[in-house]
Amino acid sequence: MSDKLWGGRFTAKASEWVDEFGASIHFDQKMAAEDLEGSIAHAKMLGKQAIISSDESAQIVAGLESLQQELTAGNLTFDVKNEDIHMNMEALLTEKIGAVAGKLHTARSRNDQVATDFHLWVKHRLPHVMSALTDLQSELLSLADKHAGTIMSGYTHLQHAQPITYGHYLLAYFNMFQRDYERFEFNQKHTDILPLGAAALAGTTFPIDREFVADELGFSDIYHNSLDAVSDRDFALEFLGNASILMMHLSRMAEELILWSSYEFNYIELSDDFSTGSSIMPQKKNADFAELVRGKTGRTYGSLLALLTTMKSLPLAYNKDMQEDKEQVFDVMDTVIASVKIFTGMLNGLTVHEGQMLAATQDDFSNATELADYLATKGVPFRKAHAIVGQLVLKGIQTHTPLQKMTLTDLQAAAPQIEADIYQILASETAVNRRTSLGGTAVTNVKKEVTRNYKILEERQ
Repeated sequence: MSDKLWGGRFTAKASEWVDEFGASIHFDQKMAAEDLEGSIAHAKMLGKQAIISSDESAQIVAGLESLQQELTAGNLTFDVKNEDIHMNMEALLTEKIGAVAGKLHTARSRNDQVATDFHLWVKHRLPHVMSALTDLQSELLSLADKHAGTIMSGYTHLQHAQPITYGHYLLAYFNMFQRDYERFEFNQKHTDILPLGAAALAGTTFPIDREFVADELGFSDIYHNSLDAVSDRDFALEFLGNASILMMHLSRMAEELILWSSYEFNYIELSDDFSTGSSIMPQKKNADFAELVRGKTGRTYGSLLALLTTMKSLPLAYNKDMQEDKEQVFDVMDTVIASVKIFTGMLNGLTVHEGQMLAATQDDFSNATELADYLATKGVPFRKAHAIVGQLVLKGIQTHTPLQKMTLTDLQAAAPQIEADIYQILASETAVNRRTSLGGTAVTNVKKEVTRNYKILEERQ
């Protein structure tokens, strides 16, 4: 006969290496606190509903609370022979209080138990992700406010496009992270649903009170279909999907931090705390932490694809494949929180070379659109204005003469509508500050957006 808690109908024991392959205790022990939390609520409900006696319920709860204390003190040891965290806890509880521990599993299955543990684990940690994002957004706003008027080149295709402000650039990422925050808020809604009470897949004949358990565990909703309750991993997929988008945003900014801290750009310098040197080249200061975040983005994508692939053809309800749902989530949770905190630290210690940023807009022809718009206001069809300015840019490239350094005579030879006021129009500061359309890069816009976004963060308190 098998020595497993579920082994009544089995006549043989599995080999040790087979047990090892089937076990999940190596990783699902991360949910130990949640498993005890869920079991305490379940035991209280069993006593309240007279499914077990109040004395039995009290003994079980006391035993579980004792295990909580041992867990906090780091004194619990788990055995791979008990497969997972749920069976390990039941075995430890049995050692502590005897056979009455066996009544804890009345009216539940490991299927709804593991789903509940997993929901609780994610539910407890999503607020940490959102808190880290709030800190990062606050740092971005502080930098954006400070650099609302710092002129730099905006890029398309990684080529100089039009002058913008560094503050405007930073607010673009603030908005990306704001959408990330909102996605995690929605994710929390789908995580905040109680599966316990679904039992294996069909519910239970015992007169359980699922609303009581939900209240005890702080769930705001309950699964209303037992099949869905034990087979749903959408909340985990949502987390991995949201984390992938967040990491993509971080990775894009990491790429710019890496480029802009290079000798060729020299727009910024990362602090020593978030840089490393070379074992052979004494002059090196490498943006290794930004590179690591960029690298961990691929790891996060892989976790999303792994769970999507695991779930893609599973019939209802529970299947052992779903044991593969947790490691990716555990890993990505740690990765995302750490990456966001690293970014907050990098931005906090960032040195911005304002003069270098401004200088890069002085001879790059990024003011060409200003001249084309100027001619359009003089009645020249924009397409014709575009062609005229294109020819002037070509001449400027050939003669190494920026548009604002060309003589008025040369400019008027190309377009007689041009007057002396063009030189003010072509200044980088003018190019930035004339873009007052909603969402534009004008300094006044940036300051208004900083104020508006601070209010968004204040509303989270």
